[in-house]
Amino acid sequence: MPSSIPSFQPFYERAIARKGSIKAIQSMLPEVASSEELAALGDDRYLSIVTACVFRAGFVWRIINHKWPGFEEAFSGFVPLYWQQVPPERLEALARDERIVRNMQKIFTVPQNAQMIVEASEEYNGFGRFLSQWPSDDQVGLLLWLKKNGARLGGATAQHFLRRVGWDGYVLSSDVVTALENHNLLDAAPTSKKGLTQVQTAFNAWHQETGLPYSHLSRILSYSVGA
Repeated sequence: MPSSIPSFQPFYERAIARKGSIKAIQSMLPEVASSEELAALGDDRYLSIVTACVFRAGFVWRIINHKWPGFEEAFSGFVPLYWQQVPPERLEALARDERIVRNMQKIFTVPQNAQMIVEASEEYNGFGRFLSQWPSDDQVGLLLWLKKNGARLGGATAQHFLRRVGWDGYVLSSDVVTALENHNLLDAAPTSKKGLTQVQTAFNAWHQETGLPYSHLSRILSYSVGA
């Protein structure tokens, strides 16, 4: 079983020592969107970003980033209402479209993720409003919801999606996992429900201690690992 949660201060001090100064660390912290900013982002942008994260998983990120304008053209701006009921022949045509990475398994995630976004949007008057009402102290619940209702949103993909839209949460990078394991705060697979619950417990405690956003705690923790 994991040990009691240590203070976050030693992690912070080690990160400062590795990066040189508090100012250096602050310059590298991710931006956190307000509830209003999450709500203002259009459903088409959420589908675009989640699709980018799906295609980037297990692939060279810079290639996807370089080709992304072509993706936007090929997917006609990622309008969820259209893509949730897209004709099969449109998907088949994308498999021959040189503007994108022609991976049919990932192409087929777009309708399912579009449906996920549309259904949440209809209930909450926007997918961003749905995200904005989900508390950061229950990221486990949100990750499980995304995995259940979306396509290929298990593991780190959903975490990177939430980070890219500015939702305040942790990303279990290899450095973050190493830091947690080194301090006996994680003794299960980080992708399992048990492991995610252990991670959430640690981050909830550190958030209460420091008042820092979860995404900042996550990034600082990653900087604490290494020489």
